Amino acid sequence: MSRHTAGIEWSRDGHPFVDNRYSRAHRWRFDGGVVVPASSSPSVVPLPMSSAEAIDPEEAFVASLAACHMLWFLSLAARRGYCIDGYDDDAVGEMGRDETGALAMLRVTLRPRVRFGGANVPDAATHEELHHQAHAHCFLASSVKTAIECRPELIAR
Repeated sequence: MSRHTAGIEWSRDGHPFVDNRYSRAHRWRFDGGVVVPASSSPSVVPLPMSSAEAIDPEEAFVASLAACHMLWFLSLAARRGYCIDGYDDDAVGEMGRDETGALAMLRVTLRPRVRFGGANVPDAATHEELHHQAHAHCFLASSVKTAIECRPELIAR
């Protein structure tokens, strides 16, 4: 089993706090020294108490699911002898109220576009199957109750 850590840093910086109008801007620290500006989403906490330029937890959640799917897809494609020249995804997360009335990420839709290189290009059915297998292997997708849809686009050369 592996462990994964992230450091979260926030400071009031002398500003008022109990009026609930404090800045939600903070930093995420990852191993290797990467520091990412983060904030609450402006859709949850209005500007200027949040930062539109920073990553919010909802975006990070969607990106994590999309990245996990992509990494599995690339691995499975390589094992099958398919050369991938490019992969991009404009994933979308939809927030709403769940069956208990709690605010939750209800659905994440992945929309990967894969560019294959070389002569060995899968047909549409095989392409879909590779995405299905990637979803089944993605341990992040297996860890959440959010519905995750994958709508891949096979790009013809």
